[in-house]
Amino acid sequence: MKNSIKVERAKKNITQADLAKLALVSRQTINAMELGKYVPSTLLALRLASIFDVAVDEIFTLEDSDWG
Repeated sequence: MKNSIKVERAKKNITQADLAKLALVSRQTINAMELGKYVPSTLLALRLASIFDVAVDEIFTLEDSDWG
């Protein structure tokens, strides 16, 4: 799954640590998501969308390989 978390963070000028605090996760979780190594839960995806004030599908995009 691709995501634009890093881009959205840049728009709001916040660090991974700042976003982690807002999203109630660790900075390592934010880093892993940005690197595509971690797929967030639905709750976390919704939290991030709320923080960035965008729809979930504006942050996360399924790739062909995600369909198995």
